[in-house]
Amino acid sequence: MRRLTATMTALAALGTATMGQAQDVEVLHWWTAGGEAAALNVLKDDLGGQGIGWQDMPVAGGGGTQAMTVLRARVTSGNAPTAVQMLGFDIQDWAAEGALADLNPIAEAAGWNQVIPAAIQRFATHDGQWVAAPVNVHSTNWVWANAGILDELGLEPPQDWDGFVAALDAAKAAGYVALAHGGQPWQDATVFDAVAMATGGPEFYQKAFIELDEETLGSDTMREVFDRMAVLRGYVDDNFSGRDWNLATAMVINDEAAFQLMGDWAKGEFLNAGETPGEDFLCFRFPGTQEQVIFNSDQFAMFDQAGAVSDQQAALAEAILSPEFQIAFNKVKGSVPARTDLEADALDACGQQGYAEFKAAAETGNLLGSFAHGHANPAAVKNAMYDVVTAHFNGEYDGEVAVEELVTAVQINR
Repeated sequence: MRRLTATMTALAALGTATMGQAQDVEVLHWWTAGGEAAALNVLKDDLGGQGIGWQDMPVAGGGGTQAMTVLRARVTSGNAPTAVQMLGFDIQDWAAEGALADLNPIAEAAGWNQVIPAAIQRFATHDGQWVAAPVNVHSTNWVWANAGILDELGLEPPQDWDGFVAALDAAKAAGYVALAHGGQPWQDATVFDAVAMATGGPEFYQKAFIELDEETLGSDTMREVFDRMAVLRGYVDDNFSGRDWNLATAMVINDEAAFQLMGDWAKGEFLNAGETPGEDFLCFRFPGTQEQVIFNSDQFAMFDQAGAVSDQQAALAEAILSPEFQIAFNKVKGSVPARTDLEADALDACGQQGYAEFKAAAETGNLLGSFAHGHANPAAVKNAMYDVVTAHFNGEYDGEVAVEELVTAVQINR
Protein backbone atom coordinates (compact mmCIF):
# COMPACT_ATOMS: atom_id res chain seq x y z
CA MET A 1 0.00 0.00 0.00
CA ARG A 2 1.23 3.47 -0.81
CA ARG A 3 2.41 5.06 2.41
CA LEU A 4 0.45 8.27 3.08
CA THR A 5 1.79 11.03 5.27
CA ALA A 6 0.75 11.00 8.91
CA THR A 7 1.63 14.68 9.44
CA MET A 8 -1.57 16.72 9.75
CA THR A 9 -2.02 20.47 10.14
CA ALA A 10 -4.45 21.74 12.75
CA LEU A 11 -7.61 23.48 11.61
CA ALA A 12 -6.98 27.19 11.73
CA ALA A 13 -10.55 28.00 12.67
CA LEU A 14 -13.41 25.61 13.18
CA GLY A 15 -16.77 26.47 11.71
CA THR A 16 -15.42 29.05 9.22
CA ALA A 17 -15.95 26.97 6.10
CA THR A 18 -17.46 28.99 3.29
CA MET A 19 -20.28 26.73 2.21
CA GLY A 20 -20.65 28.46 -1.12
CA GLN A 21 -17.26 27.02 -2.00
CA ALA A 22 -17.96 23.61 -0.51
CA GLN A 23 -17.49 20.58 -2.66
CA ASP A 24 -19.13 17.20 -2.42
CA VAL A 25 -18.06 14.56 0.03
CA GLU A 26 -17.48 11.14 -1.45
CA VAL A 27 -18.50 8.54 1.14
CA LEU A 28 -17.79 4.83 0.88
CA HIS A 29 -20.17 2.69 2.94
CA TRP A 30 -22.11 -0.59 2.98
CA TRP A 31 -25.50 0.67 4.15
CA THR A 32 -27.65 -0.64 1.31
CA ALA A 33 -30.58 -2.40 3.08
CA GLY A 34 -33.84 -0.46 3.39
CA GLY A 35 -33.51 0.61 7.02
CA GLU A 36 -29.82 1.39 6.59
CA ALA A 37 -30.44 3.55 3.51
CA ALA A 38 -33.18 5.46 5.34
CA ALA A 39 -30.79 6.19 8.20
CA LEU A 40 -28.04 7.34 5.85
CA ASN A 41 -30.43 9.86 4.32
CA VAL A 42 -30.49 11.65 7.68
CA LEU A 43 -26.78 12.38 7.29
CA LYS A 44 -27.12 13.33 3.63
CA ASP A 45 -29.92 15.77 4.46
CA ASP A 46 -27.91 17.29 7.33
CA LEU A 47 -24.98 18.03 5.03
CA GLY A 48 -27.27 19.15 2.22
CA GLY A 49 -28.64 21.80 4.57
CA GLN A 50 -25.09 23.12 4.85
CA GLY A 51 -24.67 23.26 1.09
CA ILE A 52 -22.47 20.17 0.90
CA GLY A 53 -23.26 17.59 -1.76
CA TRP A 54 -22.97 13.84 -1.30
CA GLN A 55 -21.31 11.43 -3.71
CA ASP A 56 -22.54 8.00 -2.74
CA MET A 57 -20.22 5.02 -3.04
CA PRO A 58 -22.18 2.03 -1.68
CA VAL A 59 -20.59 -1.41 -1.54
CA ALA A 60 -23.15 -4.04 -0.56
CA GLY A 61 -22.31 -6.67 2.04
CA GLY A 62 -22.81 -6.59 5.79
CA GLY A 63 -19.70 -6.29 7.94
CA GLY A 64 -17.76 -4.24 5.38
CA THR A 65 -15.41 -6.92 4.05
CA GLN A 66 -16.17 -6.08 0.42
CA ALA A 67 -16.00 -2.36 1.18
CA MET A 68 -12.49 -2.70 2.61
CA THR A 69 -11.39 -4.53 -0.55
CA VAL A 70 -12.69 -1.67 -2.70
CA LEU A 71 -11.12 0.90 -0.40
CA ARG A 72 -7.71 -0.75 -0.58
CA ALA A 73 -7.80 -0.53 -4.37
CA ARG A 74 -8.81 3.14 -4.23
CA VAL A 75 -6.06 4.11 -1.79
CA THR A 76 -3.43 2.10 -3.66
CA SER A 77 -4.30 4.04 -6.81
CA GLY A 78 -3.95 7.35 -4.93
CA ASN A 79 -7.67 8.16 -5.01
CA ALA A 80 -9.01 7.76 -1.48
CA PRO A 81 -12.63 8.75 -0.77
CA THR A 82 -13.32 11.71 1.51
CA ALA A 83 -14.72 9.51 4.24
CA VAL A 84 -15.21 5.78 4.74
CA GLN A 85 -17.48 3.78 7.02
CA MET A 86 -15.25 1.53 9.11
CA LEU A 87 -15.33 -0.83 12.06
CA GLY A 88 -12.91 -1.48 14.88
CA PHE A 89 -9.51 -2.78 13.92
CA ASP A 90 -9.93 -1.65 10.32
CA ILE A 91 -9.74 1.93 11.62
CA GLN A 92 -6.61 1.11 13.58
CA ASP A 93 -4.96 -0.56 10.58
CA TRP A 94 -5.51 2.47 8.34
CA ALA A 95 -4.41 4.86 11.07
CA ALA A 96 -1.18 2.89 11.48
CA GLU A 97 -0.58 3.41 7.76
CA GLY A 98 -0.71 7.17 8.31
CA ALA A 99 -3.67 7.43 5.97
CA LEU A 100 -6.18 9.14 8.25
CA ALA A 101 -6.65 12.80 9.07
CA ASP A 102 -6.15 14.34 12.52
CA LEU A 103 -9.56 15.25 13.97
CA ASN A 104 -8.22 16.40 17.35
CA PRO A 105 -9.05 20.11 16.85
CA ILE A 106 -12.67 19.19 16.11
CA ALA A 107 -12.84 16.67 18.95
CA GLU A 108 -11.38 19.09 21.49
CA ALA A 109 -13.68 21.92 20.48
CA ALA A 110 -16.75 19.68 20.77
CA GLY A 111 -15.67 17.80 23.93
CA TRP A 112 -15.72 14.32 22.41
CA ASN A 113 -13.41 12.95 25.12
CA GLN A 114 -15.96 13.70 27.81
CA VAL A 115 -18.99 12.09 26.15
CA ILE A 116 -17.65 9.06 24.25
CA PRO A 117 -16.93 5.95 26.41
CA ALA A 118 -13.37 4.67 26.52
CA ALA A 119 -14.38 1.37 24.87
CA ILE A 120 -15.51 3.34 21.79
CA GLN A 121 -12.55 5.73 21.88
CA ARG A 122 -10.31 2.65 21.75
CA PHE A 123 -11.17 2.40 18.07
CA ALA A 124 -11.83 6.05 17.17
CA THR A 125 -8.37 7.20 18.26
CA HIS A 126 -4.83 6.12 17.43
CA ASP A 127 -1.75 7.22 19.37
CA GLY A 128 -3.77 9.95 21.07
CA GLN A 129 -5.21 11.26 17.82
CA TRP A 130 -8.89 11.17 16.88
CA VAL A 131 -9.08 9.67 13.39
CA ALA A 132 -12.77 8.74 13.11
CA ALA A 133 -16.16 10.04 14.17
CA PRO A 134 -18.43 7.43 15.82
CA VAL A 135 -21.89 7.50 14.27
CA ASN A 136 -23.50 5.06 16.66
CA VAL A 137 -23.11 2.06 18.91
CA HIS A 138 -24.68 -1.17 17.79
CA SER A 139 -24.97 -4.13 20.07
CA THR A 140 -25.03 -7.64 18.69
CA ASN A 141 -26.48 -9.76 21.51
CA TRP A 142 -30.15 -9.14 20.67
CA VAL A 143 -33.02 -11.50 19.94
CA TRP A 144 -35.81 -10.27 17.66
CA ALA A 145 -39.13 -12.03 17.96
CA ASN A 146 -42.45 -12.03 16.14
CA ALA A 147 -44.87 -10.86 18.84
CA GLY A 148 -47.88 -12.48 17.17
CA ILE A 149 -46.26 -15.91 17.01
CA LEU A 150 -45.13 -15.75 20.64
CA ASP A 151 -48.61 -14.69 21.70
CA GLU A 152 -50.17 -17.51 19.70
CA LEU A 153 -47.88 -20.05 21.36
CA GLY A 154 -48.20 -18.54 24.83
CA LEU A 155 -44.51 -17.74 25.03
CA GLU A 156 -42.71 -15.03 26.99
CA PRO A 157 -39.18 -13.84 26.14
CA PRO A 158 -36.93 -16.59 27.57
CA GLN A 159 -34.51 -15.68 30.33
CA ASP A 160 -31.98 -18.51 30.06
CA TRP A 161 -30.62 -21.08 27.62
CA ASP A 162 -33.05 -23.85 28.54
CA GLY A 163 -35.99 -21.47 28.21
CA PHE A 164 -34.78 -20.35 24.79
CA VAL A 165 -34.46 -23.93 23.54
CA ALA A 166 -37.96 -24.67 24.84
CA ALA A 167 -39.32 -21.65 22.94
CA LEU A 168 -37.54 -22.74 19.75
CA ASP A 169 -39.03 -26.21 20.16
CA ALA A 170 -42.52 -24.77 20.50
CA ALA A 171 -42.15 -22.61 17.38
CA LYS A 172 -40.78 -25.50 15.34
CA ALA A 173 -43.57 -27.84 16.49
CA ALA A 174 -46.15 -25.25 15.40
CA GLY A 175 -44.76 -25.26 11.85
CA TYR A 176 -42.79 -22.03 11.95
CA VAL A 177 -39.12 -21.55 11.17
CA ALA A 178 -37.89 -21.32 14.74
CA LEU A 179 -34.71 -19.36 14.00
CA ALA A 180 -34.34 -17.11 10.95
CA HIS A 181 -30.70 -17.04 9.93
CA GLY A 182 -28.49 -16.21 6.99
CA GLY A 183 -25.64 -18.60 6.33
CA GLN A 184 -22.82 -16.12 5.88
CA PRO A 185 -19.66 -16.25 8.02
CA TRP A 186 -20.23 -12.91 9.75
CA GLN A 187 -23.80 -13.91 10.62
CA ASP A 188 -22.66 -17.27 12.02
CA ALA A 189 -20.09 -15.38 14.09
CA THR A 190 -22.72 -12.91 15.32
CA VAL A 191 -24.68 -15.79 16.81
CA PHE A 192 -21.45 -17.27 18.19
CA ASP A 193 -20.72 -13.96 19.96
CA ALA A 194 -23.91 -14.13 21.97
CA VAL A 195 -23.72 -17.85 22.66
CA ALA A 196 -20.15 -17.53 23.92
CA MET A 197 -21.03 -14.64 26.24
CA ALA A 198 -24.08 -16.47 27.59
CA THR A 199 -22.17 -19.72 28.10
CA GLY A 200 -18.96 -18.43 29.68
CA GLY A 201 -19.74 -14.92 30.88
CA PRO A 202 -17.76 -11.69 30.39
CA GLU A 203 -14.47 -12.90 31.89
CA PHE A 204 -14.45 -15.91 29.58
CA TYR A 205 -15.33 -13.70 26.61
CA GLN A 206 -12.58 -11.20 27.46
CA LYS A 207 -9.92 -13.89 27.81
CA ALA A 208 -10.96 -15.89 24.75
CA PHE A 209 -11.73 -13.25 22.12
CA ILE A 210 -9.96 -10.09 23.24
CA GLU A 211 -6.89 -11.45 25.02
CA LEU A 212 -6.79 -14.59 22.82
CA ASP A 213 -5.77 -16.74 25.78
CA GLU A 214 -5.07 -20.21 24.39
CA GLU A 215 -6.11 -22.07 27.51
CA THR A 216 -9.51 -20.37 27.42
CA LEU A 217 -9.87 -20.91 23.68
CA GLY A 218 -9.24 -24.62 24.17
CA SER A 219 -11.36 -25.03 27.29
CA ASP A 220 -14.35 -27.22 28.04
CA THR A 221 -16.42 -24.03 28.13
CA MET A 222 -15.52 -23.34 24.51
CA ARG A 223 -16.55 -26.88 23.65
CA GLU A 224 -19.93 -26.13 25.25
CA VAL A 225 -20.23 -23.00 23.12
CA PHE A 226 -19.80 -25.06 19.96
CA ASP A 227 -22.22 -27.69 21.24
CA ARG A 228 -24.84 -25.00 21.77
CA MET A 229 -24.23 -23.68 18.26
CA ALA A 230 -24.96 -27.18 16.97
CA VAL A 231 -28.25 -27.12 18.87
CA LEU A 232 -29.23 -23.82 17.24
CA ARG A 233 -28.36 -25.22 13.81
CA GLY A 234 -31.25 -27.66 14.26
CA TYR A 235 -33.76 -24.79 14.31
CA VAL A 236 -32.63 -23.11 11.07
CA ASP A 237 -34.46 -23.80 7.80
CA ASP A 238 -32.82 -25.71 4.94
CA ASN A 239 -32.49 -22.64 2.70
CA PHE A 240 -30.39 -20.51 5.06
CA SER A 241 -27.09 -20.77 3.16
CA GLY A 242 -26.03 -17.44 1.64
CA ARG A 243 -29.15 -15.58 2.79
CA ASP A 244 -28.61 -11.88 3.51
CA TRP A 245 -29.34 -10.79 7.07
CA ASN A 246 -32.20 -8.47 6.10
CA LEU A 247 -33.96 -11.31 4.32
CA ALA A 248 -33.78 -13.32 7.53
CA THR A 249 -35.30 -10.34 9.34
CA ALA A 250 -38.06 -10.27 6.71
CA MET A 251 -38.93 -13.85 7.67
CA VAL A 252 -39.75 -12.64 11.17
CA ILE A 253 -41.61 -9.60 9.83
CA ASN A 254 -43.66 -11.76 7.44
CA ASP A 255 -44.76 -14.25 10.13
CA GLU A 256 -42.60 -17.04 8.73
CA ALA A 257 -40.13 -17.24 11.61
CA ALA A 258 -40.35 -16.76 15.36
CA PHE A 259 -36.86 -15.50 16.27
CA GLN A 260 -33.72 -13.98 14.80
CA LEU A 261 -30.37 -13.46 16.55
CA MET A 262 -28.95 -10.29 15.06
CA GLY A 263 -27.52 -6.91 15.96
CA ASP A 264 -29.84 -3.99 16.52
CA TRP A 265 -29.56 -2.85 12.91
CA ALA A 266 -32.32 -5.42 12.40
CA LYS A 267 -34.68 -3.01 14.16
CA GLY A 268 -34.31 -0.61 11.25
CA GLU A 269 -35.86 -3.25 8.99
CA PHE A 270 -38.83 -3.69 11.33
CA LEU A 271 -39.34 0.06 11.53
CA ASN A 272 -38.96 0.45 7.77
CA ALA A 273 -41.74 -2.13 7.37
CA GLY A 274 -44.04 -0.06 9.57
CA GLU A 275 -43.81 -2.36 12.58
CA THR A 276 -44.05 -1.15 16.18
CA PRO A 277 -41.78 -2.48 18.95
CA GLY A 278 -43.70 -4.15 21.74
CA GLU A 279 -46.68 -4.73 19.48
CA ASP A 280 -45.51 -6.33 16.23
CA PHE A 281 -42.05 -7.40 17.34
CA LEU A 282 -40.15 -7.88 20.58
CA CYS A 283 -36.52 -7.09 21.41
CA PHE A 284 -34.57 -8.63 24.26
CA ARG A 285 -31.01 -9.58 25.12
CA PHE A 286 -29.86 -13.06 24.25
CA PRO A 287 -30.73 -15.15 27.31
CA GLY A 288 -27.82 -15.15 29.73
CA THR A 289 -26.36 -11.83 28.50
CA GLN A 290 -28.84 -9.43 30.08
CA GLU A 291 -26.12 -7.36 31.78
CA GLN A 292 -23.64 -7.35 28.90
CA VAL A 293 -23.51 -5.25 25.75
CA ILE A 294 -21.42 -6.75 22.95
CA PHE A 295 -20.83 -3.81 20.65
CA ASN A 296 -19.63 -2.59 17.36
CA SER A 297 -19.52 1.05 16.40
CA ASP A 298 -19.96 2.38 12.90
CA GLN A 299 -17.53 5.22 12.42
CA PHE A 300 -16.55 7.44 9.56
CA ALA A 301 -12.80 7.69 9.14
CA MET A 302 -11.58 10.79 7.34
CA PHE A 303 -8.76 10.25 4.87
CA ASP A 304 -5.90 12.69 4.78
CA GLN A 305 -6.49 15.39 2.18
CA ALA A 306 -3.04 16.69 1.35
CA GLY A 307 -2.04 17.05 5.00
CA ALA A 308 -5.15 18.83 6.23
CA VAL A 309 -8.78 18.28 7.16
CA SER A 310 -10.95 19.72 4.41
CA ASP A 311 -13.90 22.00 5.18
CA GLN A 312 -16.21 19.22 4.02
CA GLN A 313 -14.60 16.65 6.31
CA ALA A 314 -14.83 19.05 9.25
CA ALA A 315 -18.51 19.64 8.55
CA LEU A 316 -19.13 15.89 8.25
CA ALA A 317 -17.34 15.10 11.52
CA GLU A 318 -19.11 17.90 13.41
CA ALA A 319 -22.49 16.81 12.04
CA ILE A 320 -21.94 13.17 13.01
CA LEU A 321 -21.27 13.92 16.70
CA SER A 322 -23.86 16.66 17.12
CA PRO A 323 -26.55 15.73 19.67
CA GLU A 324 -29.32 16.43 17.17
CA PHE A 325 -27.88 14.12 14.53
CA GLN A 326 -27.01 11.37 17.00
CA ILE A 327 -30.65 11.12 18.07
CA ALA A 328 -32.17 11.57 14.59
CA PHE A 329 -29.87 9.03 12.94
CA ASN A 330 -30.06 6.34 15.58
CA LYS A 331 -33.82 6.69 15.83
CA VAL A 332 -33.96 5.44 12.25
CA LYS A 333 -30.95 3.11 12.19
CA GLY A 334 -31.89 0.98 15.19
CA SER A 335 -28.63 1.64 17.05
CA VAL A 336 -28.01 4.00 19.97
CA PRO A 337 -26.02 7.24 20.16
CA ALA A 338 -22.28 7.00 20.73
CA ARG A 339 -22.56 9.91 23.18
CA THR A 340 -23.66 9.17 26.75
CA ASP A 341 -25.02 12.63 27.60
CA LEU A 342 -28.27 12.71 25.62
CA GLU A 343 -31.95 12.50 26.43
CA ALA A 344 -33.35 9.43 24.71
CA ASP A 345 -37.08 10.17 24.91
CA ALA A 346 -37.28 10.42 21.12
CA LEU A 347 -36.09 6.83 20.71
CA ASP A 348 -38.58 3.97 20.62
CA ALA A 349 -38.91 1.40 23.41
CA CYS A 350 -36.12 -0.84 22.09
CA GLY A 351 -33.88 2.17 21.56
CA GLN A 352 -34.43 3.51 25.05
CA GLN A 353 -33.72 0.08 26.51
CA GLY A 354 -30.58 -0.29 24.40
CA TYR A 355 -29.31 3.20 25.28
CA ALA A 356 -29.81 2.67 29.01
CA GLU A 357 -28.07 -0.72 28.84
CA PHE A 358 -25.19 0.75 26.81
CA LYS A 359 -24.55 3.49 29.36
CA ALA A 360 -24.81 1.05 32.27
CA ALA A 361 -22.43 -1.41 30.60
CA ALA A 362 -19.92 1.37 29.96
CA GLU A 363 -19.97 2.21 33.68
CA THR A 364 -19.66 -1.39 34.94
CA GLY A 365 -17.07 -2.76 32.50
CA ASN A 366 -19.64 -4.88 30.66
CA LEU A 367 -19.23 -3.06 27.34
CA LEU A 368 -17.18 -5.53 25.28
CA GLY A 369 -16.12 -5.39 21.66
CA SER A 370 -17.71 -7.90 19.29
CA PHE A 371 -15.42 -10.56 17.86
CA ALA A 372 -17.82 -11.02 14.95
CA HIS A 373 -17.70 -7.35 14.01
CA GLY A 374 -14.03 -6.54 14.26
CA HIS A 375 -13.94 -5.04 17.75
CA ALA A 376 -12.20 -7.83 19.67
CA ASN A 377 -9.20 -8.88 17.60
CA PRO A 378 -7.45 -7.97 14.34
CA ALA A 379 -8.89 -8.92 10.96
CA ALA A 380 -6.53 -11.84 10.31
CA VAL A 381 -7.54 -13.52 13.57
CA LYS A 382 -11.21 -12.67 13.14
CA ASN A 383 -11.35 -14.13 9.64
CA ALA A 384 -9.56 -17.31 10.71
CA MET A 385 -12.04 -17.72 13.55
CA TYR A 386 -14.90 -17.09 11.10
CA ASP A 387 -13.72 -20.08 9.08
CA VAL A 388 -13.84 -22.38 12.10
CA VAL A 389 -17.22 -21.16 13.33
CA THR A 390 -18.81 -21.49 9.88
CA ALA A 391 -17.26 -24.88 9.17
CA HIS A 392 -18.65 -26.17 12.45
CA PHE A 393 -22.09 -24.64 11.86
CA ASN A 394 -22.23 -26.36 8.49
CA GLY A 395 -21.32 -29.73 9.97
CA GLU A 396 -17.70 -29.99 8.81
CA TYR A 397 -16.36 -30.25 12.38
CA ASP A 398 -17.78 -31.67 15.57
CA GLY A 399 -17.34 -29.68 18.76
CA GLU A 400 -14.06 -31.28 19.77
CA VAL A 401 -12.42 -30.70 16.41
CA ALA A 402 -13.80 -27.15 16.25
CA VAL A 403 -12.11 -26.26 19.54
CA GLU A 404 -8.79 -27.65 18.29
CA GLU A 405 -9.13 -25.77 15.00
CA LEU A 406 -9.98 -22.54 16.83
CA VAL A 407 -6.80 -22.72 18.92
CA THR A 408 -4.73 -23.48 15.83
CA ALA A 409 -6.32 -20.63 13.86
CA VAL A 410 -5.41 -18.12 16.55
CA GLN A 411 -1.86 -19.49 16.94
CA ILE A 412 -1.21 -19.07 13.22
CA ASN A 413 -2.83 -15.67 12.70
CA ARG A 414 -2.33 -13.66 15.90
